[in-house]
Amino acid sequence: MASFSDYLENKLLNHVFRNTAYTPPTTLYLALFTSAPADAGGGTEVSGGGYARQALSFAAAASGSIASNAAVSFTASGADFGTVVATGIFDALTGGNLITWAAMTPATVDNADTLAFNAGDVVQTLD
Repeated sequence: MASFSDYLENKLLNHVFRNTAYTPPTTLYLALFTSAPADAGGGTEVSGGGYARQALSFAAAASGSIASNAAVSFTASGADFGTVVATGIFDALTGGNLITWAAMTPATVDNADTLAFNAGDVVQTLD
């Protein structure tokens, strides 16, 4: 289950309840973590081995849920990524703000391996 970051929670609460402007990011990026972040951020994002966050897009929301609408893949080149235990969605290719994060079934990504997420695999839900 995905969790909104403190950053996004505060932006949305201020936007809805205080009429404070919030401009959503034009592009979202999927990130991989070898140590999961928390709502406040942190964690250990994969680095090296040709790693880069990947652009992510979503289909229209329905019934309080929204899902990715295109496949996204990461291929380790030149080095291992290690064991990936979580994903995060950021508002920038590098740096930026963590928007949401989710634990995942651990996956070991060695040099030349590809970790792929099919369309519909990345899901965000409001309960």
